[in-house]
Amino acid sequence: MAALPGTHSPEVSAPARRLRTKLKLATQIGEGIDGYILGGLGAALPAISTDLHVTDWTAGLIGASALVGIFAGGPLFGWFADRYGRRIVFLTDMLIFLVGSVLQFFVTDAWQLFAIRLLMGIAIGGEYAIGAPLLSEYAPRRNRGRLLASLEVSWYVGYMLAFAVGYALSDVDGGWRWTLGSSTVIAVVCLALRGGVPESARWLLSKGRRAEAEELIDRYDMDVDVETELADTESRNSLRALFTREHLRSTVFAGTFWAALVLPYFAIGTFSPQVLTALGLGDNALAGSLASNGFAVLGVATGCLLVERIGRRKLLIPPFWITAVALALIGFWPSAPLVVVILCFLVFSFLNAASSALTAVYPLEVFPTAIRSTGVGFATAMSRVGAAIGTFLFPIALNHLGVGPTLLIGAAVLALGGLVSQRLAPETTGLDLSHAARAAHGVPVPKE
Repeated sequence: MAALPGTHSPEVSAPARRLRTKLKLATQIGEGIDGYILGGLGAALPAISTDLHVTDWTAGLIGASALVGIFAGGPLFGWFADRYGRRIVFLTDMLIFLVGSVLQFFVTDAWQLFAIRLLMGIAIGGEYAIGAPLLSEYAPRRNRGRLLASLEVSWYVGYMLAFAVGYALSDVDGGWRWTLGSSTVIAVVCLALRGGVPESARWLLSKGRRAEAEELIDRYDMDVDVETELADTESRNSLRALFTREHLRSTVFAGTFWAALVLPYFAIGTFSPQVLTALGLGDNALAGSLASNGFAVLGVATGCLLVERIGRRKLLIPPFWITAVALALIGFWPSAPLVVVILCFLVFSFLNAASSALTAVYPLEVFPTAIRSTGVGFATAMSRVGAAIGTFLFPIALNHLGVGPTLLIGAAVLALGGLVSQRLAPETTGLDLSHAARAAHGVPVPKE
């Protein structure tokens, strides 16, 4: 029998523990791969530029290729996972990434590397659309938020690990190939972990396959409101359904809050030495950038610890307003004392990263199972649009408008995120996944 809503088994069976551990590791590694391929490229790009005679323009394309791929891969793989199932996409996207990782060893010109990185980005887009949704659909409600938020920590770990590998191989002849190609090892491990992972029971319910779903629910001690999942099936095309009256609220919220978080983060993070130099830090700019990144890591770890304790809304909305004030203060007062500038940037880095833990939580919770992967894929694409816009326009604004007005634009983006979240963000802490999706578009849910 499927578990009743709001009940929990006092003991988790061995098969359930094994599956949850396997899914957690396979998904965390998949999330870390995004950070890994970006961090590795940053460390290897100077050597790549020399060996492959890369122009500044081509280097920019290579750097952006993964982001472009994620923009395309998120919605595409998300739609595929909602239509044909989670398991096939969970395996296919990592297999494509593995092929791309191996091909990096053999590139002979910049355009080959661009094409390969574009392919890998498409696979990473698929990873965002399927990894966290599948994990959420097997996660127990009592710690679902913390489990999903831990995926964001994996991104930071992957980024720093790749940068360390690139630094260690920087003096090795052809070391950049090994830096980029080292993701092959991670992909092999991740693919091995994904073998034998069952289909999502919630997805089976969304397709009306109740008998198969209840067998998995019983086997893995899942706490699922079967009737709600069956009632929330969606006959329309999942991408089209995102923009219907029923789901538009969730679509706007998920895409906007995620883009508003990452636009100033990627822009300021990418050009932080230039920003800090413009603010008068001079020789302390590099140290300030490193401190800012360190506080970001602490922030996302703190977000993971707080997501179940204080709730989703409190972790999202106040930090939006506080970080907006922090950037606005420097924007209006660019000649502020050094201690004020540093304090504002550290507050921004810490709280922005703390809220970013929710990018692996909220998009999974505000869409019903039938369109969850498509919704997450679309929100991922919007986040990458935000990241690309911020990274592209920030140096232009810095050079033409100056540091003060540029930071005021960043503050305005954060304030927009705060406004949208204040109006649209539901409180989903402690709710069954199907009930959380209903709460997101204002449907009353049973007390749990």
